[in-house]
Amino acid sequence: MNERIPDPAPGRPKAGPSGPGAGDDREPPSPPFPERGLGGMHTDLLRELLAHATGDGHLPWRRLLKPGDWLLLVCAAALVAASYPLLWRGGVADRAIVRRDGQLVTELALNIPRKYAVAGAIGTTVIEVQPGRARVLSDPGPRQYCVQQGWLTRANAVAICAPNHVTLQLAGRSGQNGAYDTLNY
Repeated sequence: MNERIPDPAPGRPKAGPSGPGAGDDREPPSPPFPERGLGGMHTDLLRELLAHATGDGHLPWRRLLKPGDWLLLVCAAALVAASYPLLWRGGVADRAIVRRDGQLVTELALNIPRKYAVAGAIGTTVIEVQPGRARVLSDPGPRQYCVQQGWLTRANAVAICAPNHVTLQLAGRSGQNGAYDTLNY
């Protein structure tokens, strides 16, 4: 019947008298894993997590896929790749629509090369048209975003010169999705 009473946890005072000098016999707290040190704990935990994630000792996920699963993944990837150019094309543009403050200024056919000047809120915006394409050649705006956009070639493409309140939009035969552009998706 001689049972040994375990020592209190490290860092806690041992049972005994309490008073001004009673705290002197406390043991200093020890690190949670003394054989590894504080930094080793995090390193070993990280190694364990990486080993579990990469499949050390376990069957990798790629081996769990059967030939039919691989065929399905390849077919799905091919379908996505093929649908992108078919569904996201804007169609063929045949005219350029120029607006100022949302009001129609003019429509220009894209089959005759020409330049057109539009008076805006802060100056004149020059639009250049070539066969099958149009662009903003110059604009008085400070950042020149609409000029940097370059040539517009597809239906529903838009160049907006916000400071001058002028927009250039291409329109034309765009098939069944004529009312939609990439901003709607």
